[in-house]
Amino acid sequence: MYLTISKRFEFCASHRCFVPGWSPEKNSAVYGDEAKGNFGHGHNYQAHFVFQGPVDAKTGLMINFNIIKEILGDLIAEKYDHKFLNSDAPPFDKIVPTLENLTRQLLAEATDLFSGQAVQPVVCHVIESPESSATAFVSGRIERDFWLEFSAARRTYSPNLSEEENFKIFGQAASPSGHGHNYRVKITVGGELNQENGLLLPLPIAVEAISELHSELDHRNLNTEVPGLKGLPMTTEILARYIWQKLEKELPVKRIRLYEKSDFFVEYYGNDLFFMGIENKFQAAHRLHSPQLSEQENKDVYGKCNNPNGHGHQYRVECTIGGKLDEKSGTLYNLVELNRMLASTLADWDYKQLELETEDFREKPSTGENIIQALWSKLEEKLGEKLHRLRVWETPNNRITLRRSI
Repeated sequence: MYLTISKRFEFCASHRCFVPGWSPEKNSAVYGDEAKGNFGHGHNYQAHFVFQGPVDAKTGLMINFNIIKEILGDLIAEKYDHKFLNSDAPPFDKIVPTLENLTRQLLAEATDLFSGQAVQPVVCHVIESPESSATAFVSGRIERDFWLEFSAARRTYSPNLSEEENFKIFGQAASPSGHGHNYRVKITVGGELNQENGLLLPLPIAVEAISELHSELDHRNLNTEVPGLKGLPMTTEILARYIWQKLEKELPVKRIRLYEKSDFFVEYYGNDLFFMGIENKFQAAHRLHSPQLSEQENKDVYGKCNNPNGHGHQYRVECTIGGKLDEKSGTLYNLVELNRMLASTLADWDYKQLELETEDFREKPSTGENIIQALWSKLEEKLGEKLHRLRVWETPNNRITLRRSI
């Protein structure tokens, strides 16, 4: 089991990706639009810093989010926010401020700031735009994400099953009249970082491969108009694998995440490794207060979250399961049943004061760390080893994740 917490920051900056001494044509061939303009262009960045370390049994905290906010907030504000990275943020006066290099540099600086502490930054994920993001890991691994959107019609249906079996598994989605979705695909690539240009691969190569796939899938009937899908079960799982198979011919793909709806996705990692994720929410009040601490210690540790009258959140919960694909039906798990399990589990906490109206937090504070571990236990009773990952957002900026190692 691996528990992490994540803190999000926002900053605005400009930059230009180019290698001095290269011709405009060569820079354009490597960086595409990112090489345009002598004075750079801008992005509204989101930086997510992920931390790992022991949870204090008394406080129920790995580290107070406010400590992360204070330390890294100063770094972001002073060095990166409202800056031209090429000139104002060393070492980008000497290396190209690609998204990969920026993400790696932010993680290195965060690691320095938390040096010697029990809780350490292990991942930095930077979103540059809705179409592009990158992730740096403390191991040195770098990944880059590209997003694809397309609209398509389909009938959720397996030719290996009878009509009755299809309707039993897929319900109304198996209607011969079909239905449609606005799909979003997160394409994650990896490999060795080119030290000269700061990229995992030239950006126009990714743009061209993704554009070709978009042309194949956009505004099509997936059952009848995409030759590579004919004769296969038409499910989100099969479509995710098909997208992987198409893109791996041109790109160093590590995984595909296909969103059919904003609260439902399927991930494919290759080698027939599938995951399915759904999202739900619950509204709850709570007060962070540990019976093992004095009144003053509680105030010092939890700050305003120790308000005697409490406060509350609309918690977002993402549940991801993994397992073996049933090739006959093209499904990993029954989506209706998975949704029912998560909703019924969260119902125990929905519209409740967690310390006063549930049994889960009578003796321990309802920190995010304790909430996610209690939720894991409840869901694991129903899902067993299929349960792969849980994420809980207390706010858009604060996230807690618990996962089982692959």
